[in-house]
Amino acid sequence: MKHIIAIVRPEKLDDVRRALEKVGCSGLMISEIQGHGKQKGIVQQWRGEKYKVDLIPKVKVEVVVKDSELATIKETIIENARTGEIGDGKMFISTVDEVVRIRTGEEGEVAL
Repeated sequence: MKHIIAIVRPEKLDDVRRALEKVGCSGLMISEIQGHGKQKGIVQQWRGEKYKVDLIPKVKVEVVVKDSELATIKETIIENARTGEIGDGKMFISTVDEVVRIRTGEEGEVAL
């Protein structure tokens, strides 16, 4: 099993969520976060004054999927989160050793 953490633009969240549902990804976790990448924030202008925004709002989408579903889920997130501009985000993928459904005690892939 794999744990996917995708950091995406807030305005792309609905597209990503709908696309994941279409490909059968039923469970996900969403958190509002702030951060910056290589660009170290952005410069904006308001009423003629320029100011720097160091921490940019993003959304963290987390899913745990079967190994066999990884390629589909990964491509779905990329296709629906991409704008082609700086700040589209990142995706981190790691291995999940164990999953337990607390309610039933089921373990492994059946617990997903």
